[in-house]
Amino acid sequence: MKQAARQARAEGRVIGFVPTMGALHAGHLSLVEAARRDSSPVVVSIFVNPKQFGPQEDLAKYPRPLEDDQAQLERLGVDFLFAPSVEEMYPPGFRTTVNVESLGDRLEGRTRPGHFRGVATVVLKLLEIVAPQFVYFGRKDAQQLRVIRQMAADLALDAEIVACPIVREADGLAMSSRNAYLSPHDRRAATVLYRALDAVRQSIAAGERNAARLVQAMRGVLSAEPLAATDYAEIVDADSFESVTRLRGNCLALLAARIGPARLIDNMLIEMPSASPVPSDRSAYRCSL
Repeated sequence: MKQAARQARAEGRVIGFVPTMGALHAGHLSLVEAARRDSSPVVVSIFVNPKQFGPQEDLAKYPRPLEDDQAQLERLGVDFLFAPSVEEMYPPGFRTTVNVESLGDRLEGRTRPGHFRGVATVVLKLLEIVAPQFVYFGRKDAQQLRVIRQMAADLALDAEIVACPIVREADGLAMSSRNAYLSPHDRRAATVLYRALDAVRQSIAAGERNAARLVQAMRGVLSAEPLAATDYAEIVDADSFESVTRLRGNCLALLAARIGPARLIDNMLIEMPSASPVPSDRSAYRCSL
């Protein structure tokens, strides 16, 4: 992979890279399509990274349909599939980790200690191997995206981080490899995450700007679904990931809930004027679901 990347760059070509853990769905494929528009060659990695899973998480059962994934990537015209083994990525004696302080400690980081250290470590190593000019991530994992952007800025990485929209099912459920864990009954219940975010959107459209009341609206929808066990539901500043009291600038409504065997996450970007918003001005904002 390193040899192929060096040759492509020596030829003046632009490498686009999509890192994944496989079990590809339409969300992943939208990243590949974005890379194909900007780049040639396009590289996709598939690596189920053990360092981002906790001891009680789903590493052993995480889906690994490598042949199906490879066939999908071939149909899309991907130039390189990089699927290293754990032993290649973490050989005996491997000791280096990357920790992005504070950003990775809240929300997902609080629930999954060490998760973002594992994410940052593997992404940095993949970027060193593939050496892309552009690397593509979905906005569904909003905190992960923010951590990676901070790492790239702090370490002066060459790759440009490209954020792509969340891809959803027709009923609003965000695409996720873990959706495969859901029974038909669980699958119907899982739309509660989207409905909770949409309740926030509707409240903002009605003029609500108080974050605590918007969080209450999210939690109310979640608590009404008996199959949903809420992990968190918060509204935070999109840069610092600190909680806010009132909507100003860019904020994120974030939530995580367990539905049956699957732990699912989702979010909505809320873009507001930086100055104190006028409650009656309902056009001066944008919610991106």
